[in-house]
Amino acid sequence: MKYQFIEKHRSAFAVEKMCRSLNISKSGYYSWRVRPTSKRSAANEKLDHHIRTVYEQNKGRYGSPRIAEALNDQGLDCSENRVAARMRKNGIKAKTKKRFKVTTHAKHSHPVAENLLNQDFAAQRPDQIWVSDITYLWTREGWLYLAVILDLFSRKIVGWSMSHRLGQELVLNAFQQALWRRRPGSGIIFHSDRGVQYACTAFRNLLQQHKFIQSMSGKGNCYDNAVAESFFHSLKTELVYFETYETREDARNSVFEYIETYYNRTRLHSTLNYCSPVLFEQRWANTIAA
Repeated sequence: MKYQFIEKHRSAFAVEKMCRSLNISKSGYYSWRVRPTSKRSAANEKLDHHIRTVYEQNKGRYGSPRIAEALNDQGLDCSENRVAARMRKNGIKAKTKKRFKVTTHAKHSHPVAENLLNQDFAAQRPDQIWVSDITYLWTREGWLYLAVILDLFSRKIVGWSMSHRLGQELVLNAFQQALWRRRPGSGIIFHSDRGVQYACTAFRNLLQQHKFIQSMSGKGNCYDNAVAESFFHSLKTELVYFETYETREDARNSVFEYIETYYNRTRLHSTLNYCSPVLFEQRWANTIAA
């Protein structure tokens, strides 16, 4: 370890002085420099390189489970424990998670739908159950609100919308985008909290027009919409908490990149056996077609 320290800093300090301060001989240091690297050390160096590559490609969002899975997909045989040990050795950590607050405007006179999911978040195929929620992001121009619609089968974000206003148009636009992208059939369950944006007449009529079945969480129970809230947790702890948005447009572009380029197409989901949502749906479609 002392030899490695000297090797790392020898361009900045005289080797002789460093050896003296570390109480080792110069001859020992130079012998160490020409000594062949052990197979284990060489393997660790190679693994460290691949770990850092995956870590940096995912902007520091991956911990040892996802990095190990990504490396195994690349043909590198390594366990999660070994990856975790090498990450600790090199001071590599996934981005720190922070708590976030969810707010819902549920005090209204609109009808409230029955909770059809009851925390059963299993779907057997795409476009069987959609879940939705709203969150907010701070920019130096003011608040920016985000509504997402997520397919419960693949965890894919099928529709989303952003606005500086927390009104019904936010959810209506996200839903219209999801319809345009998916062109689903009838009978889909649409689950959300009891917020006024989901309970208002305009949105209920839109659901009925396209033959969706509305479902809503129990009063004050955040666990009833846990999958949608889990997405917001990922968004904020992997992106938003590490950004300072000067404008709402900056935030829009950042969220667009996260959802469309990273989350839907690249990010590995433990719930999906470490597949991205797009890949999970592709594999399902191939299975059905076979």
